[in-house]
Amino acid sequence: MPMTSPPRFANGSDKLGRQLRQLWQTGVLTLGLILTSGPVLDSVAHAEPTHGIAMHGTPKYPADFAHFDYVNPDAPKGGRIRYGLNGSFDSLNPFLLKGVAPRGLWDVDYGLNVYEPLLARSDDEAFSLYGLIAEWVDMPEDRSSITFKLRDEAKFSDGHQIDVEDVKFTVALLRDHGRPAYKSRITRIMAIEEPGERQIRFVFEDGSDRELPLLIGMLPVLPSHAIKTEDFSKSGMYRFVGSGPYLIDDVDPGTRLTLTRNPDYWAKDLPIKVGQNNFDTIEIEYFRDNTAMFEAFKKGAFDLLPESDPARWANQYDFNAAKDGRVEKLTLQSGLPKGMSGFVFNTRKPVFADRTVRRTLATLFDFNWVNKNLYHDLFTRTAGYFQNSSLSSLGQPMSEAEKTLLAPYLDGIDKEILEGTYEPVSAADARDMRKVMRRAIKDLAAAGYGLKGAVMTHLESGRPLAFEFLATSKEQERLALSYARILEKIGITMSVRVVDSAQYWERRKVMDFDTMKMSWSASLSPGNEQQARWHSSQRDKDGWFNQAGAADPAIDAMIDALLAARTQEDFTAAVRAFDRVLINGYYVVPMFHKSDQWLGLWKRIAMPGDDAKGRPLAGYRPTTFWYRGE
Repeated sequence: MPMTSPPRFANGSDKLGRQLRQLWQTGVLTLGLILTSGPVLDSVAHAEPTHGIAMHGTPKYPADFAHFDYVNPDAPKGGRIRYGLNGSFDSLNPFLLKGVAPRGLWDVDYGLNVYEPLLARSDDEAFSLYGLIAEWVDMPEDRSSITFKLRDEAKFSDGHQIDVEDVKFTVALLRDHGRPAYKSRITRIMAIEEPGERQIRFVFEDGSDRELPLLIGMLPVLPSHAIKTEDFSKSGMYRFVGSGPYLIDDVDPGTRLTLTRNPDYWAKDLPIKVGQNNFDTIEIEYFRDNTAMFEAFKKGAFDLLPESDPARWANQYDFNAAKDGRVEKLTLQSGLPKGMSGFVFNTRKPVFADRTVRRTLATLFDFNWVNKNLYHDLFTRTAGYFQNSSLSSLGQPMSEAEKTLLAPYLDGIDKEILEGTYEPVSAADARDMRKVMRRAIKDLAAAGYGLKGAVMTHLESGRPLAFEFLATSKEQERLALSYARILEKIGITMSVRVVDSAQYWERRKVMDFDTMKMSWSASLSPGNEQQARWHSSQRDKDGWFNQAGAADPAIDAMIDALLAARTQEDFTAAVRAFDRVLINGYYVVPMFHKSDQWLGLWKRIAMPGDDAKGRPLAGYRPTTFWYRGE
């Protein structure tokens, strides 16, 4: 896939520059042909090389830090950890949209175990990166470029030194075959230089997307000598060489994956690796449904279970291993925003094209009844996309900075959302729910609907208000049926279809659904992932991101603003404004969230405790756990 704009060529005649641009635009000149051994591009201002960079401000850890605060630097090495996950996998390539790869190869939650980036994140900062494969990084203040110096000791698991050619190879590979998120980043690279020995510089058109240089630093580095492009582009069980602390060992396709420690791992003594990757073996087993997975956990088939079911958390942790103390029930706090969980409307479908219809449907979810009868009153209603953080617009009237950003769109935003008083409708009891339903009938009338007999019907087209909910678990089905029960009372039909995991994920990827349950995680540094999730340019692209089919100029503008923010104050204002326009779109029926994290953990696995100097913002990180013994 060619880049969207030609690179800038300097140090040559105007005629040559025009010729090179023409070759680029026609596809004759490829990325590989402009990756040169010396600087050939327009000059850019450079800062001093540094060990790490931050999205806003400066990194927490100095150049001479010994280890992250949230690890146990004396954690013993050895033993194994076993993870249990719901679903299946049919590929070992986590970089393609085609196929489903297992967790744990290249994974935020379970570790960058097999493949590694130039820079790696710390988990107790909003968004700071430190050198991993890169020894140092050089990013000018205007962020129009970023330069990396590769460590001399960095090598792949087969002993080959990682070099600049591998970085260039990876960029071209992901540009042509990788997931849309990779392609989106890479197509904004205007050119690549090699300003010095084992150095590589990426030059951008401008620094308007201030997150882009950091995202380039988080790209994986893959071996040019050990990957055939035709194998990479396929979805299958091809094993590629990586540079991470673990090697792929046994694979039972769709069911189980075993990783073993690489005894020659090159980076084990780096400060960012101290106290992490402590197990000799990592086993990842997949289960077809949550019930089977919980039964396996009770028997000790795997070691930790992030619990999401309040009924199970309240009543079913009474098995023998929990009673005798071999399994702990841990309640942990997260420093991250709660994100959004809800029934997402696919606005590509005509039935959901009208915002008034979506807003009305969102009022008909009987949260209080569901929370009491299904979840032991353990959940809190979700209202926004960055709830419980300084980035949330909930309870915050619009600031002057937000007013400036939202000025062209204010007339289309509900007053209570701008004032910070918005809350999702939650009927107090059955009597109050009847009031909500009567109001919903009136609101739907404003959108052209009315009751014909007992069926809510679009009066002009004669089309009933009906749609399908796509589910893949008993829990999703149960939740959907409770919602369908209310809709049915005012003549709306929501059928519930339960499909297996493989069909569910395939239909989700190609947007073949009316509505389904979705969760959007949130961080304290939202950025380009929001473009993938919500930007209008992603509406008609297959993938796993813009499920709602959002195409709103206000959303696009707020994403641009948060990506361009230079100060924390500007960033906070942009994200709050973004939160308001997302809420205002009524793309989801907002569900609920846990105030705390629940984790079932077999005590043979240990984790850093209160004696640690810090904690990961996400609450815990399995990469910091270690084997305690039976």
